[in-house]
Amino acid sequence: MGAKRVLLIAGGTIGGLGAVLSITPPQFGSTAGGTLSGNKLGGGTTTPAAPTPTQAPTKAPVVSGGNGDDGAGTIGAKPTATKKSTPSKGATSTPAAPVTPVTPAKASGTFTGSTQNTRYGPVQVEITVANGKITAAKALQYPKNDYRSQQISQQAIPFLVQETLAANSASIQGVGGASYTSQGWYDSLLSALAKAGM
Repeated sequence: MGAKRVLLIAGGTIGGLGAVLSITPPQFGSTAGGTLSGNKLGGGTTTPAAPTPTQAPTKAPVVSGGNGDDGAGTIGAKPTATKKSTPSKGATSTPAAPVTPVTPAKASGTFTGSTQNTRYGPVQVEITVANGKITAAKALQYPKNDYRSQQISQQAIPFLVQETLAANSASIQGVGGASYTSQGWYDSLLSALAKAGM
């Protein structure tokens, strides 16, 4: 079994070398411009000979069959070709139309967020949007059940409005000392922005 494999490998190597040499035969003793004819010394003309036509490459033998492990196969067998699919007669190919990107319309209007219940009372935000930009924001509801809640809301809400306008989104920091109101504002603002498609 081993001797058979060695013979097949040696035969394949020699066959491959023969195929390479038959494609590009060596050019011994030739010059780049062909051979010269005529009188070189007596002032005669030197005419280059017509270049020799190049030999058409020959096809190397094809090895088919075998599983690549035992070296068995048939040299010279033609591989089976797969049939190419051709379009049916009368079928025409239509180029695709260019795709134009769709620009979404920018939101405009007044949008009210959902009411968010906090520990100290409900918070609800309303925003006004023009061409996708928040132009106004206000609290429709805020904690005001007691004096302390009223005082905190009156100080916190103007800052929350400023942050909302500056961010033009729900990416706000909130106000220190008014964490419940800030969280309620944020949640209600998210709801309003969702209604505006922002």
